[in-house]
Amino acid sequence: MTRTDTILSTVDSPSWKRSLRSFNSWMKLERQLSVNSIEAYLRDVAQLARFATEHGVEPGAVDLDLLRHFVAMLHDMGVALATQCRIVSGLRTFYRMMVIEDAVNDNPAELLEMPRSSRHLPDVLTNDDIDAICNTFDLSMPDQARNRVIVEVLYGCGLRVSELVNLHLSNIYADDEFLLVTGKGDKQRWVPINHTALHLLLQYIHTIRSQQRIRHGEENYVFINRLGTHLSRNYIFMFLKEAVQKAGIDKNISPHSLRHSFATELVTNGADLRAVQEMLGHEKISTTEIYTHLSHQYLRDTISTYHPHYRESIKIAP
Repeated sequence: MTRTDTILSTVDSPSWKRSLRSFNSWMKLERQLSVNSIEAYLRDVAQLARFATEHGVEPGAVDLDLLRHFVAMLHDMGVALATQCRIVSGLRTFYRMMVIEDAVNDNPAELLEMPRSSRHLPDVLTNDDIDAICNTFDLSMPDQARNRVIVEVLYGCGLRVSELVNLHLSNIYADDEFLLVTGKGDKQRWVPINHTALHLLLQYIHTIRSQQRIRHGEENYVFINRLGTHLSRNYIFMFLKEAVQKAGIDKNISPHSLRHSFATELVTNGADLRAVQEMLGHEKISTTEIYTHLSHQYLRDTISTYHPHYRESIKIAP
């Protein structure tokens, strides 16, 4: 099996496989790219193919909105900015080929913005937002009951989604109410888990997870899907987007938003910045300090909303 065949084997959709094979031939014959460049393009577009397939979208039906969601997922997964830019470039090239080959009428990636480095935080969820999201889950269904636990743990512990899906049973220290989390660079840290989240987590393990048939090698993962394997980051991105929509929340929310909301609540309520840094697993305090900026804005918005003299000063301002 060639490396190209290996890449194609990761894609389940027949229509996406056909499009990727056409892309492969076009790059060889028309663009005369090197083998390494062709494989890099194929790997990048194959990521989109898997994402689109999970959404039930074929190559010709991809639109700008789905592409933006895909790029947002890459950001939430912690993909490096340079890699995100390379992937977007690859998507533009792929759909340029699709237009040339008359497979689509318009290039949906043409208006896709190139990712930029930014210190601007995504929308923050309030406690009411979290409650509304949790209320969308049908707790009589095992998958949805599990998903509610995932929301509680992400929000209650401030975990990255990659840390959540790789959490092991042996990482839960229930008596001490702590999780041992493995973050970036395989660095481990202790994160407190609140009583409510811990109770729901243990309840899921004992009443739902214990009834599942788990594949060999997956036995220690906490969150398991119907196939008996641990969840993907992509799956969590999708189910949360759906829950946010059902809850009627008009915010741009991703799994990473739960982590941001966790940190924002702590800083806004006066938590020590070093403690927040430790819980988030930030290597540099400067990364954590961005939450102080958001906290200051929160205070400014609060006083402008509720202080009568502040409102009066706005009215009389020239």
